[in-house]
Amino acid sequence: MPPHPIRLAALAAALALFVLDAPAARAADTDWSAAPAPGGGSRPTGDGRPYFYLEGAPGSVLEDKVALTNPTGRPLTLRLRGAAAENTATGAVTVRPDADPWIALAAAEVRIPPHTRADVPFSVTVPAGAQPGDHPAALVASGGGREARVGLRLRVGGPTLAALTVEDVTVDEGRSLIRYALVNRGNTTLTPSLAVRADGIVGHPLRRPARPLPLELLPGRRVELTEPWPHPPALDRVEVRLTVTADGGARGEASASAVFVPWAPVAGAACVLAGGAAWWWIRRRRGAAS
Repeated sequence: MPPHPIRLAALAAALALFVLDAPAARAADTDWSAAPAPGGGSRPTGDGRPYFYLEGAPGSVLEDKVALTNPTGRPLTLRLRGAAAENTATGAVTVRPDADPWIALAAAEVRIPPHTRADVPFSVTVPAGAQPGDHPAALVASGGGREARVGLRLRVGGPTLAALTVEDVTVDEGRSLIRYALVNRGNTTLTPSLAVRADGIVGHPLRRPARPLPLELLPGRRVELTEPWPHPPALDRVEVRLTVTADGGARGEASASAVFVPWAPVAGAACVLAGGAAWWWIRRRRGAAS
């Protein structure tokens, strides 16, 4: 649902420039920055917002501004676009290469004078049929040889569900790793915590209390992760259980079995036994021949 042309014109007219105090030393062209402009968002927190937060019902139009700061001594041209966010297969948050149709910017390209901050308005038009929950995105600025992303957390009003599952747990004995997958089955962004335990025949070789994982799991995404196990038992049969929790009551569990055998000593012993058996057989044959 593209924004109305009149609204885009109003956004473009609202673009503001603020002259900054000139620094004593000349800044490099790559020193520019992008951040939420002061005082905006559905939950204003004053200056220094780490990301945009917007919340509205289906069919609503939400507005904010992104601040582009040019501390250098010459004009700088930056390009802007909105993009939907997604998880990579290993859990990192990235953005899609195509533009997000919900996001409209006052200008796709902004020329910023030296020592100036430009506040560029943008709007998010939530389609009438949008599903409730989180729809993560980002504003992407590029120029001067680099790219910067400012996160945009959009929540569409309605029922929310925090749910996840743990899947495909395996123990890689050769690499001392536990492999598993996490799937966000709900419609909210999750910051999961992981607890690990292993129960063996003669003991409990692994106990790790819940700790936050360094990732944000977006709605509907699946990520494949590993958990190191640098000192597994030398000889045992164990049951490994992973328990993952997150805010909102989300919880998932899964387990896998593994057998640890010290193959090098076993192989050595087998060689010794085989050598002894061969020696005994040869001696027996020689005794029979004589």
